[in-house]
Amino acid sequence: MAPKPNSADGRTRSSVQILIVLGLCCFFYILGVWQRSGFGKGDSIALEMTKHGADCNIIPSLNFETHHGGQVDNLDASEKPKVFKPCNPRYVDYTPCQDQKRAMTFPRESMIYRERHCPPDKEKLHCLIPAPKGYVTPFPWPKSRDYVPYANAPYKALTVEKAIQNWIQYEGNVFRFPGGGTQFPQGADKYIDQLASVIPIKNGTVRTALDTGCGVASLGAYLWSRNVVAMSFAPRDSHEAQVQFSLERGVPAVIGVLGTIKMPYPSRAFDMAHCSRCLIPWGANDGMYLKEVDRVLRPGGYWVLSGPPINWKNNYKAWQRPKEELQEEQDKIEEIAKLLCWEKKYEKGEIAVWQKRVNDESCHDRRDNSQANFCKGSELDDVWYKKMDACIAPYPNAGSSDEVAGGELKPFPDRLYAIPPRIASGSVPGISVETYQEDNNRWKKHVNAYKRINRLIDTGRYRNIMDMNAGLGGFAAAIESPKLWTMNVVPTIAEKNTLGIVYERGLIGIYHDWCEAFSTYPRTYDLIHAHGLFSLYDKDGKCNLEDILLEMDRILRPEGAVIFRDEVDVLSKVKKITEGMRWDTKMVDHENGPLVPEKILVAVKQYWTVSGNSTATQ
Repeated sequence: MAPKPNSADGRTRSSVQILIVLGLCCFFYILGVWQRSGFGKGDSIALEMTKHGADCNIIPSLNFETHHGGQVDNLDASEKPKVFKPCNPRYVDYTPCQDQKRAMTFPRESMIYRERHCPPDKEKLHCLIPAPKGYVTPFPWPKSRDYVPYANAPYKALTVEKAIQNWIQYEGNVFRFPGGGTQFPQGADKYIDQLASVIPIKNGTVRTALDTGCGVASLGAYLWSRNVVAMSFAPRDSHEAQVQFSLERGVPAVIGVLGTIKMPYPSRAFDMAHCSRCLIPWGANDGMYLKEVDRVLRPGGYWVLSGPPINWKNNYKAWQRPKEELQEEQDKIEEIAKLLCWEKKYEKGEIAVWQKRVNDESCHDRRDNSQANFCKGSELDDVWYKKMDACIAPYPNAGSSDEVAGGELKPFPDRLYAIPPRIASGSVPGISVETYQEDNNRWKKHVNAYKRINRLIDTGRYRNIMDMNAGLGGFAAAIESPKLWTMNVVPTIAEKNTLGIVYERGLIGIYHDWCEAFSTYPRTYDLIHAHGLFSLYDKDGKCNLEDILLEMDRILRPEGAVIFRDEVDVLSKVKKITEGMRWDTKMVDHENGPLVPEKILVAVKQYWTVSGNSTATQ
C-alpha cells in the first residue's frame, strides 16, 4: 500500500510553482516594456536623435543665415545626380506662363493675351533661373514696404511713368515707395482712413481683401498695419515689374488679369474687393467682370471703386472724357450692382462703396428679372481654366432675413481657429469639426518642430511664405505672425477642395496645378513648405517631379529655405534631384520618432548670380 502524500509538502511545491510562474510573467512584462520604451542600445540612440532631432545641431552643415560665402558637403561619388545648368541670363525674370513673346501670339480682345499661356513640355526650360548680378536679400519688414534694392528688380520705367503719382522713386541703389497711387497721391494711409469711415476695417470684420489691378500694391502694403491681408493682382504688361515690386516689398501679389477665365479663388472668399483706376470695363459683357467679383465676395462684403466714372459730373473735365460716355458707364455699373443685390453705402469725391447684402431675402424681385441668369451652385468653385460666365452666383440658403448666407464669420484673429462655416455645415465631404481640430493640433506640433529645426522662422528672416499643398490651412494658421504671410495653394488635383475653408479662417490662397509654372516672378518667396505634395503628384503621374522642383527653384529666393514633409521613399527621389540643383539638403526624422515613415527634408538654396558669385564650389 503506497504511503499517503504529505499534504504540507504538496502545498509548498504548489506555492513555489505559482511564484515561479508569477516571476516569469513579471520578467517578460518588464522585458516587453523595456523593448517598447526605446532603451535598447540602438533604440536609445534613435530616441536621442528624435529628442534632439528638431535641434539645429543635427544638421550642422545646413546654414539658414544669409551670407555670400561658404562650402557644402561633397556629393556621394557613387551616385552622381543629374546636374542642372544655369539658364541663359536673358531668363533672369522669366515667367513661363506669362511670357511676353508668347503672349503676343494670342488675341488682344478681352485681355486674352494677358492670361496664362504656359509652354508645352517640349519648350519647358530644364535649367536654373539665375539671380541678377548684385542681387541681395530684401530688407526685413517693415523696411521692405518702403525700400527695395535696385539690383533685385532693376527697372526704372515706373519711376518716370508714375512720377507725379508717388508710386515709386529711384534713390541711389534702392527704390523708395512713398505709399502713393494713382487715386491716392497723398498716400495710402489717408486713403484707407477714408474707406474706414464706411467699411469696418479696424475691428477685424474685414480681414481678406482683393485688389484688382494693384499697381505696386501700396494699398495692400498699408492695409497690413490694419490687420487686413490683401490678395493683389495685376497683369505683366507695360507697367513693368509691378507685381515683382509688390513681392519684393513683402506684399502678397500674383500676376493675373480679368479676361475670359474665372479668377483662381473660391466663392465667398473676400471681405472686400477694391479697384482704383484699374481700367477694367465693369459694365462690359453684361457686367461679367462685376459678376465675377460678386462670386468671390462674401455676403455682407464691400466693393470699392475709385476713379472714373465715379462722380463724373464733377470730374469729367479733369479726366478729359465725354460726359455722355462716363454717364453711360456709371449707369451701367449701378444697374448691375442692383441686380447683384448690392447696396450703395457711400459716394464722395472719386470713391464709391457698395455692400453686398447678407442674403437674398431683400432681392426677391430679381428672380423674375429676365437679366438675372443664375450660375449653377456646383460650378461656383470650379474655376481652373474655366470660362467666365455672365451669370450671378446664387446665395446659399439663409434661415431668416438677417442671417448671413453661408454663415457668419468671427472678427479676426478669433476667426483663425473658430470653426469655419463650411465645416460646421458639412459642405466639404469628409471634413468634420473633429478632424478640423485634430488637424490644427497636429500642425501646431509640426510647426513647433520646424521652429526648432530652423530657428530663423518667425524672426523676420522669412516674409513671403508659400504652402504648396495647404489642406485646411493648418500650417499657415500655426505659423501666423505679423512678420510674415502665407500663400496657401490648393492643388487642382487635391482630393478635397478646401480653399474656401482657408479663406474662412482669415487666410489667403489660390488654386494651382503644379504641373505648370506659378503666376509669379522668379525669386519671390523666402520659405516654401510642401507637405504630401510630391506623393500627390507622384501618384497622379500627370507630370514630372523634376519640373515641380525646378519651378520651386525659380520662385525661391537665393538662400531661401524649403521644408518638405512626405513619405521617405518619395523624399529620397526628391533629395536625389535636388542634389543637382545647387541646394543643400538634410533629411530629418518625424518629430514622433524614426519609426514613422513620414520624414522631413530641409533645404537651403545656395546664393549664386549671373556673374558667377556663389556660396558654394560647384
